[in-house]
Amino acid sequence: MKQCKRCLYTENHPLHITFDDEGICSGCRVHEEKFTLDWGEREQKLRILLESYRNTDGMSYDCIVPISGGRDSYYIVHVLKNIYGMNPLLVSYNKHYNTHVGIRNFQYLKTIFDCDTLQMVVQPQKVKKITKATIKHLGSIYWHVLAGQSVFPVQCAVRFKIPLIIWGVHQGVDQVGMYSHTDEVEMTRRYRKEHDLMGYEAEDLLVLDSDLTQNDLIQYVYPHDKEIEKVGVRGIYLGNYIPWDTKKQHEEMIEKYGYETLQQQRTFDSYNDVDCVHYSGLHDYIKYLKFGYAKATDHACREIRWGRLSRDEALKLVSAYEGIVPSDTRYLLEWLEISEGELFSLLARFQKAVPKLPLTQYSAEPPKGCRFILTSSKVPSVKEEGYTLLEKGYIEAH
Repeated sequence: MKQCKRCLYTENHPLHITFDDEGICSGCRVHEEKFTLDWGEREQKLRILLESYRNTDGMSYDCIVPISGGRDSYYIVHVLKNIYGMNPLLVSYNKHYNTHVGIRNFQYLKTIFDCDTLQMVVQPQKVKKITKATIKHLGSIYWHVLAGQSVFPVQCAVRFKIPLIIWGVHQGVDQVGMYSHTDEVEMTRRYRKEHDLMGYEAEDLLVLDSDLTQNDLIQYVYPHDKEIEKVGVRGIYLGNYIPWDTKKQHEEMIEKYGYETLQQQRTFDSYNDVDCVHYSGLHDYIKYLKFGYAKATDHACREIRWGRLSRDEALKLVSAYEGIVPSDTRYLLEWLEISEGELFSLLARFQKAVPKLPLTQYSAEPPKGCRFILTSSKVPSVKEEGYTLLEKGYIEAH
């Protein structure tokens, strides 16, 4: 199997990575643009684009920004509100697998930036049915999260006639170089279906599983093309106009606004996805079983490209993390009321990789030049035991 001579990605990457004659992957080559493009010129293009959508009469919002209690939400809102003076409507899909840290980050964000926010909370019993179906048919516990996060902003754009949606970075550009930054690729329904949703939209699940009803999936249905065209909805990515460095950006948000971080089970990056109990635990373990690599590889490749990790250092980190068996599996089992045997029996048909034991002789601590800040000593300690479902108030799953 081909593997990039610079980073750690192999040819089986689900986003279809390619390699040049020197054995360097397309993701590394597109990342090189971050050191060569005229970002001043690209920033000016962004400024002009944003200005064309600014609501001058104050009767509506300038744009929609999808947010959560993790990932790059703080930075995106900071850039739009404080640098460009935009008036965004923040929208969020409740992923159900919430951590206490994620809930605090989410609430602080709304307060700090003084923005109006809409959140979609699907009835947990529906989410449970959908999750059981996607485990069985797609080998995924995360379909509902990916579907909800990518459809709710579009639904809001159509409903409130706010044409511009602003995302952070395009995964296909940043990981595998599917496009150049200069292509200025935008949000598409096709990419959402093929990559985010593993080829299955809400309507497709009805065909796959007879236990699901239209009412179960109504919140996940993408607006019709005619509705989108009528409003002129488009989704842009800031990463095409700003040299996207999520580690550096998070550290700026920690310094400016007190963004909370959280040690993850299966990766050394404590900044991204701190809002989800399962993302860097069971969900990541399932990814490893299906594709033979996990989030630690994604994060290591990113840090190699920025020069903060050597290839050897990255290999050691990945070896230390990828074999760790997640401790959060029992929370999902209790919530879905199934056994561990049932879960992994259903996942077995999607498994392509053989689990490895972690190489414990290596330290799981990144080298000095690639350390990640843990803020847990600065905030009240709350044990992440289970996850919080947002229903009628806070319902803790034990």
